Amino acid sequence: MGVTLAYETWGEGPRPLVLLHGFTGNRSSFDGLKPLMGRSVKAIAVDLPGHGATPLPERRGRDGFLETVDALVSLVDSLGLGTVDLLGYSQGARVALAAAVRAPDRFGRLIMESGSPGLHRRQERAERRESDGQLAAFIRAKGVDAFVERWESLPLFDSLRAMPAERRETLRAHRRACTVEGLAGALECLGLGVQPDYWSELHHQRLPTLLLTGAKDEKFTQTARRMAAELPVVWRHAFMDCGHAPHLESPEEYVREVLGFLQTPWYEAPQFEAAATGAAPGRVSP
Repeated sequence: MGVTLAYETWGEGPRPLVLLHGFTGNRSSFDGLKPLMGRSVKAIAVDLPGHGATPLPERRGRDGFLETVDALVSLVDSLGLGTVDLLGYSQGARVALAAAVRAPDRFGRLIMESGSPGLHRRQERAERRESDGQLAAFIRAKGVDAFVERWESLPLFDSLRAMPAERRETLRAHRRACTVEGLAGALECLGLGVQPDYWSELHHQRLPTLLLTGAKDEKFTQTARRMAAELPVVWRHAFMDCGHAPHLESPEEYVREVLGFLQTPWYEAPQFEAAATGAAPGRVSP
């Protein structure tokens, strides 16, 4: 029957917004944004497989990734909210893009923070699967605490060390709350090496899309530039003093960008007017 995604809702706003965390996170990863955007959105914060209360998919590899995407679409359908917006960070951004490609009619706008459409070359995907497999083996052999020490030492997360101590400890507690098999299994079913390559799908993507990165994270900022050149309806912003996780490093500025994007009427959309005049619905300037 496939995996069922655990979730919780918060916020009093009119716009349904699905929140998808990154690797080692859970549904509470965006809790720091509640006081800043809770009046503007109705958040649906999801536990991705292997994290929080969501089990791993029945299958591994590419099939497990696609099972997760189908589970997200099913969750949106079950909520009965009509069109919803998507916001994903890192691993969650990749799942969000996949869902938008899979079922674009279910979603209104897409926000990708430090995300990627995947690896284009087969050799790159094979190498990444191998490195993720080695990391999964390390987790199973050494445990979560040893993994967290290794994970937090990566240069990718250098800028997080400038956060207030309380926020750093909360982040570490989230990571340590993960299970060995949850993390290892997530690498095997949600990792970049098993994700389909969505680069060729970008020019078909019609959802208004916002790409967010930290300017200190040069790799993902460059990826965002490449994505912006392919996407038809796209805006991009790099936070100057941030690295891989702007939602943690600069939450106030992050929320301004997100809400500004969500609240701007990018389209004059009425289909009946287009049908009556014979014209296509048009884009309006922000």
